[in-house]
Amino acid sequence: MSITDNIIQVAERISLVTGRLLSWLVYVMMILTCAIVVLRYGFQISIIALQESVTYAHALLFMLGAAYTLQQGEHVRVDIFYRAFSARRKALVDCMGTLLFLLPLCGYLLFSSADYVANSWAIRERSVETQGIPAVFILKSLIPAMAILLLVQGLAELARNLRILCADD
Repeated sequence: MSITDNIIQVAERISLVTGRLLSWLVYVMMILTCAIVVLRYGFQISIIALQESVTYAHALLFMLGAAYTLQQGEHVRVDIFYRAFSARRKALVDCMGTLLFLLPLCGYLLFSSADYVANSWAIRERSVETQGIPAVFILKSLIPAMAILLLVQGLAELARNLRILCADD
């Protein structure tokens, strides 16, 4: 097994484990939402931190689950022509998409979010609500985390597709 194979396997394992762990957040969000509704409309109790926790869970699920979605081939793609392509042509399209769109987007997100996240950490940014979750800085850290996970998975996808393009038929 080559070094490239090992790198691809590690990247894919990270995405797979992250995606499977995050999938449980759907159930957590469902339970929290039900609890919020019952507390609010059944008992006239409003807990801001509980309401914000649904937002945090939602952000975790979607931001950190993006690499898993890419790995599983469930990302947005214009499939009208793609599905009829040969494996080699699909690999070419995927390589071009990764090089022209995904990797530059990841770089942009990392670069543009650096000061935004650093400033949030510097002041330990809190919720605007007094009873809210005092960890907005952690929530904002999901932006570069998403970019890094997508970058790693994107490089694994690129390596796999380049292998297909370079293989002798």
